[in-house]
Amino acid sequence: MNRTDQAAQPRRRAFVTGGASGLGAASAHRLADDGIEVITADLAPGADVVLDVSDPAAVARVVGDVGPIDILVNCAGIVGPNKPLWEVSDDEWNAVFAVNVTGTFNACRAFVPGMSERGWGRIVNFASMAGKDGNPNLGVYSASKAAVIGLTKSLGKELATSGVLVNAVAPAVFETPMNQHNTPEVLEYMTNLIPMKRLGRPSELAELVAWLVSDKVSFSTGAVYDISGGRATY
Repeated sequence: MNRTDQAAQPRRRAFVTGGASGLGAASAHRLADDGIEVITADLAPGADVVLDVSDPAAVARVVGDVGPIDILVNCAGIVGPNKPLWEVSDDEWNAVFAVNVTGTFNACRAFVPGMSERGWGRIVNFASMAGKDGNPNLGVYSASKAAVIGLTKSLGKELATSGVLVNAVAPAVFETPMNQHNTPEVLEYMTNLIPMKRLGRPSELAELVAWLVSDKVSFSTGAVYDISGGRATY
């Protein structure tokens, strides 16, 4: 696309959950570099909108406040307990699913109708390699990210002829504040699974997100894009 074409098109608007730090912030900054108007949402300080994505009423209110959105990046997520599955409490299980799965559902349900009505949209849901492989002692997190993958595949098919494309990214372990909550043993285990033997950099994943929300992607929906330094096996 040349500069004349860019000038002729209205400026696109993106809504990035979990956009105050880590992969969400990196994605938001990268989209802004492409001239996209970016609105970040988070419970942490620094976001444009304070939002608990697990609260459907709050998400619905935000839709009215921010107006039409062309791009939705669902990055908000929590790791949850690091323990054997049988030691996980009901509250711990519910808390992880509330943010990682229900939060993604809430945002998609809120913004999809407007995108579909306008005939163009891009949604990127953040899954994880844990959702494909399963990480020991992170069973709740792994299960929640597997659910995000299933949601993405279903929604992608539902919107396949609407002009709205829905894809997921499945990162391995990255240099983010969220991973600082993992024990050194867990981080070492996950890093050793990566053939490149290093953590990913947020800027590397942000490039993939920028591509997925662009016009360059036109024949992919319901797909899961691994970014894992070689860890992915399927």
